[in-house]
Amino acid sequence: MYDHILFPTDGSETAESVLDYVFDVAAAHDATLSVLNVADTNRDSVTDVRGEIVDALEQAGERIVADAVERAREAGIDAHGEVVQGDPAATIVDHADRYDADLVVMPTHGRSGIERVLLGSVTEGVVNTAPVPVLVVNPDGDRSYRYPAADVLVPTDGSAGANRALAEATDLASSTDATLHVLHVVETGTLGPDARSVIKESELDAHAQAILDEAVATAEGTLDDVVGSLRYGHPHREIQRYVEDNDVDLLALGTQGQTNFSWYALGGVTSKLVRSSPVPVLTTRTPEE
Repeated sequence: MYDHILFPTDGSETAESVLDYVFDVAAAHDATLSVLNVADTNRDSVTDVRGEIVDALEQAGERIVADAVERAREAGIDAHGEVVQGDPAATIVDHADRYDADLVVMPTHGRSGIERVLLGSVTEGVVNTAPVPVLVVNPDGDRSYRYPAADVLVPTDGSAGANRALAEATDLASSTDATLHVLHVVETGTLGPDARSVIKESELDAHAQAILDEAVATAEGTLDDVVGSLRYGHPHREIQRYVEDNDVDLLALGTQGQTNFSWYALGGVTSKLVRSSPVPVLTTRTPEE
């Protein structure tokens, strides 16, 4: 499914902590791994060393990339690396497009200093603009991540963005023999239990069930093991609860989405979950018209 995986790294402890997971993803798909370090040209990184002008960031980047590539090859993965100058988010996206990567894997955070590349804002910039899916890993969680995933969750609101995520999650579950969970959350916000009871017996609820049923039927055209669920509440909270309740390994989300009968945009929910999900998040972007 994935033949060429791009891993941007700044060599920080955060990036290093997800490296084994990156290797697992590459090994599962027998993919080539490209390791990228971006020397941030938004910073003054030029230092005078022994009378010669040396870009300290590029020197550090070469060491970071060489170490990651060596470790990947020791793990039996076909890997190569590169250091380039530029704006981190834009350079990562351009690199993925130019070299035909079909997946970007990156952590949610980085640290400041000479190794600064992968700040949260950089990750979000890549998620929002990359032409290919982005697998975001939060290294701050207490759980150990496993790949291939045994259980994959895709929330849906019936939008184009959600349908794109459903297609990606279905392909992934098919390639790794995972169970696919499809979830729709009816946004009830701060409504009391009486209002929720009314919603559950209204056309709104019937519409919600129809959207869920359509997504499940679409997935079942490819997969044998599909579970559909309908929940009520704050979408991002209910999605997180579902992950915990069902031991989900990976969450697949669209970066754009707008339901026409509820009160939330899936894109906004994605942004919250990229920052706080207890499991890796696979994001897919719906290109603008």
